[in-house]
Amino acid sequence: MKSLKPVQIILLGFLLTILAGSVFLTLPIAAKSGQPTPYIDALFTATTSVCVTGLVVETTMTHWSIFGQGVIMILIQIGGLGVITITTGMLFLLGKKVSLSNRILIQESLGLNTMSGLVVLVKKIFKGTFLVEGIGAVFYATQFIPEFGWGYGIWASVFNSVSAFCNAGMDIVRGDSLRAYITNPVINFTTMGLIVLGGLGFIVWKDMVHGLKSLIHKECTPRRAWQKLRFHTKVVISATLFLIISGTLLIFLFEFQNPATMKHLNIWEKLMASMFQSVTTRTAGFETVAQDALSEGSSLISMILMFIGGSPVGTAGGVKTITFTILVYCVISVAKQEDEVSLFKRRVPSVLVPKALAIIMINLCVLLLSVLLLLLVDDGNFMDTCYECISALATVGLTKGMTPNLNLLGKIVIIITMYLGRVGPISMAIGFYVGHKKRKKRTFSYPEEELVL
Repeated sequence: MKSLKPVQIILLGFLLTILAGSVFLTLPIAAKSGQPTPYIDALFTATTSVCVTGLVVETTMTHWSIFGQGVIMILIQIGGLGVITITTGMLFLLGKKVSLSNRILIQESLGLNTMSGLVVLVKKIFKGTFLVEGIGAVFYATQFIPEFGWGYGIWASVFNSVSAFCNAGMDIVRGDSLRAYITNPVINFTTMGLIVLGGLGFIVWKDMVHGLKSLIHKECTPRRAWQKLRFHTKVVISATLFLIISGTLLIFLFEFQNPATMKHLNIWEKLMASMFQSVTTRTAGFETVAQDALSEGSSLISMILMFIGGSPVGTAGGVKTITFTILVYCVISVAKQEDEVSLFKRRVPSVLVPKALAIIMINLCVLLLSVLLLLLVDDGNFMDTCYECISALATVGLTKGMTPNLNLLGKIVIIITMYLGRVGPISMAIGFYVGHKKRKKRTFSYPEEELVL
């Protein structure tokens, strides 16, 4: 283990967690039938849980026992917070000191640029996570306890709250996700709130809490509080609001007269259902409308939102809002013939532009490969296959009906795609590369020559 790099340890940590979870899920006690679940289905479920994706080959409510559901919930929590973060939390409980090597692992797993205040941040992540999940469970309980009774109602509330906050999208209340609650504002807004909070990222939480405290104590005006927020926080909040609002309006327009989705709803309910679809595509995976009934326009919008995903240092997947925003403003700067990328009167570090481009390109290459492989090994149309692969890579969990019908090779393709989507294709590439070569600094530079674009 000492010879492994931090990125390699993170990759291995996720893999071992998946394999351990798959063993537990094959046990007869994990299924309601009392029969062992085929290993490929257990492996698929463990992967979708740890990778907080939500694609399922077996319906979570009907196939898995309380024990199996408990294993899935634990895997979701581990996957949402990160294997390294969970391990660090265990060290705290045991009263152990966090070594320098563990601090480096935390930094790598959270994608941070500094080790300053890491231990404090991890403690706050745990406290904030359990507080938000607890509040979400209380709101769910107001609906699920009257429907399912005290025992299962409380269990379903806790499970769904963890799943929503971790952006996993798995539920144990219905066989068709949350379609029965399409007009229920409590279920809709509780789920959306948990998804958004999980997807904002933990460092944004810290900044927003500090800003809210300033407002509550009247230490500054709302405008000043906004100005005092970190550059990262401003970009994340702005991008998140833009994607939610634009996605809501576009889906609302495409589905307004669709008899298979929202035509029977009133205006308020249509807007709520459209917003839910816009939010859940940001890597959550719950659904209040059947995905295979969406118009092609809404399907395209959903795939774009899935690919972008949530924000860094959170529970969401995708290429992240920061990456998307940097490339958008890069295009704007080129159009304006400017030499640097800037927004909110701040300049984006030039080193981030090629990194953002690399993230987009590598994810597109992995997506293209997974689509081609799935088309090769499984019988599905092009739109459904693209939807399935984007959902897996961005760890979303929405499907147009392909997942339960995947053959063995199809399941393997989606398992690998989900794993890559969770750990990051770039992390995987770096993890393998550093195992064979040590980075060498170039002591010279080649001459520059013009190219025609």
